[in-house]
Amino acid sequence: MKLKSILLDENAIRRSLIRISHEIIEKNKGVEDIVLIGIKRRGYPLAQRIAEQIKNIEGIEVPVGKVDITLYRDDLGEIGQAPSVSDNDIGIEIKNKKVIIIDDVLFTCRTARAAIDAIIDYQRPKSIQLAVLIDRGHKELPIRADYVGKNIPTSGSEVIAVEIKEIDKEDSVKIYEK
Repeated sequence: MKLKSILLDENAIRRSLIRISHEIIEKNKGVEDIVLIGIKRRGYPLAQRIAEQIKNIEGIEVPVGKVDITLYRDDLGEIGQAPSVSDNDIGIEIKNKKVIIIDDVLFTCRTARAAIDAIIDYQRPKSIQLAVLIDRGHKELPIRADYVGKNIPTSGSEVIAVEIKEIDKEDSVKIYEK
């Protein structure tokens, strides 16, 4: 793959997460009954960062959990014989809470749908919202993000790569040509 451009650097990602944090607070009229659930892998560290920003703004710690969507994928038979699944415990109480799912990239919406299914199977939240760092278009399901760091329309031959310090040792969003 050929690098086309660096779309977001560390500072741009930080600013996007700060803005998303403010939007979450504003839309929900505070943070009462809010929990953040990051989709494994990169959604969870992003959820932790958003929780940290909310604490800086509101002075309140918002619970953060994580969800493994492996068994909820609709392409499970296509990705291998025996998927690796960690425990399905989200790690926090979500019953009657406003759940905000956090992910790095919204593409076809199938990951978001799988996360919604996993969360509802775990406990019944009051509501579910979705926050993503990047929305690149190409939706296959009628799902939209409530909070978006950056909309980046892409072609089918382009790949978006999100790197975050907690996993990749740097923060960046890059676009590649296949």
